[in-house]
Amino acid sequence: MILEQIWMIVWTLLKIVAIMLPLILCVAYATYFERKVIAFMHTRMGPNRVGLFGFRLRGLMQPFADVIKLLTKEIIFPSNANKFLFLIAPVITLATAFAAWAVVPFEDGLVLANINAGLVYILAMTSLGVYGVIIAGWASNSKYALLGALRSAAQIVSYEIAMGFALVGVLVAAGSLNLTEIVHGQQGGIQNWYFIPLFPLFVIYFIAGVAETNRAPFDVAEGESEIVAGFHVEYSGSAFAVFFLAEYANMIIISALAAIMFLGGWYSPIGGDSILATPSVFWFFVKTCVFMYLYFWFRASFPRYRYDQIMRLGWKVFIPITIVWIMVVAIMKVYHLGPWF
Repeated sequence: MILEQIWMIVWTLLKIVAIMLPLILCVAYATYFERKVIAFMHTRMGPNRVGLFGFRLRGLMQPFADVIKLLTKEIIFPSNANKFLFLIAPVITLATAFAAWAVVPFEDGLVLANINAGLVYILAMTSLGVYGVIIAGWASNSKYALLGALRSAAQIVSYEIAMGFALVGVLVAAGSLNLTEIVHGQQGGIQNWYFIPLFPLFVIYFIAGVAETNRAPFDVAEGESEIVAGFHVEYSGSAFAVFFLAEYANMIIISALAAIMFLGGWYSPIGGDSILATPSVFWFFVKTCVFMYLYFWFRASFPRYRYDQIMRLGWKVFIPITIVWIMVVAIMKVYHLGPWF
């Protein structure tokens, strides 16, 4: 009995490592591909120097060079800063970003914890990340950092409401909070994917996800021209690296959730009996990468919004649209009018 319990603990730890290591590598190379994509759109070269053993390898070792640089830099504590909270803030932000991956199904049966309230758990974990932002801004004892933290917190909370309402429409259509069951509800071809009947919610979800992660064009919390990098302005070295890691981990979880909730998860968009028509983790990764590419595309294309424009878009446009569309979906569900019937 004791051996079985020990084995279960070891097996769970191995599964956690199997998720975390590829995720950390994905985060590292997301920074590389972002710079390459933006450089391509701006007709530049991007990172192309850092290689291995004299080989440039198109700059593929650039993420490792960045990590070594950040880890070897000194962590400087501002005067009169609360050192404990100053250090715990990035840990909170990173821990919540990584913890959300515990319930993400990569394929049918390939999930760490297949709980019934999986979506509620993810929303809870991503919501807790705002505490790290607020604590970082306050503990730094800097007016710039505090202003950036307040801006970021207000923006995250505002767009979480719109994003949550957008996902409520999916829950009404699927009739379940379990992410695996939501994906199963979209089997049978691309015509059964939820992005078709829930298209307004699909668009609002992803735009709200971009805003919640403080990414361009919603990056007023980190507007260098206004508040000198925002809530993490006083951070350096590995402490800053943790914030950087958490931001990209949140981008990936938003993209993965978009693939699961609206685009059929691991189901293939191709019909027939070919290998490409087989549901697999490959399609889940492809769909996630498409949304990550949109993040990079937005950053290369759009100017930054004003803060009042961001708040007006979230409260006066997105939230009313999502509420109306939830009512439409509920009526379709009750009267069996939706395309999934």
